[in-house]
Amino acid sequence: MTFIIDTLLTAAALGTGLASGVFLAFSGFVIQGLDRLPDADSARAMRAINVTAVRPPLMLLLFGTALVALVVAGFALTGGLGGGASWAVAAAAVYLLGGIGVTAAANVPRNSRLAAVSATDASSLAQAWTEFRAGWQAWNHVRTLACALASLGFLLALLGSR
Repeated sequence: MTFIIDTLLTAAALGTGLASGVFLAFSGFVIQGLDRLPDADSARAMRAINVTAVRPPLMLLLFGTALVALVVAGFALTGGLGGGASWAVAAAAVYLLGGIGVTAAANVPRNSRLAAVSATDASSLAQAWTEFRAGWQAWNHVRTLACALASLGFLLALLGSR
């Protein structure tokens, strides 16, 4: 059972760390790169990114990691993690709420509003980008930090389960 627990905790730590890295890339340079374009072009580029984001590489990372986090939390709550249980439960909660929850409640609705604007109306696209950018970026910072903290929590759970 130790091998299974160690493998799950390692997968959870890696998955949440990778998710944090993806979100960090957006906060660190993707959005700033888009800001160098005219606002309507930034909106068009982000719309294209959002279309490609909902494909297996990112979806498997986010939701596969969520599944692993739930399994790890289940083991923790049933006594299967020993001293690392509280870290595992906390890490799973932080990831599910701060990574997946924030994505679903804050970032995806903004993406949907941006996608709903006519692609041929540059003025409307520019206005939509202005409305989109600040809120999306702020919530992206939250999910970046949440995923990084979850990764740390899963690593501490792995150390504590020994």
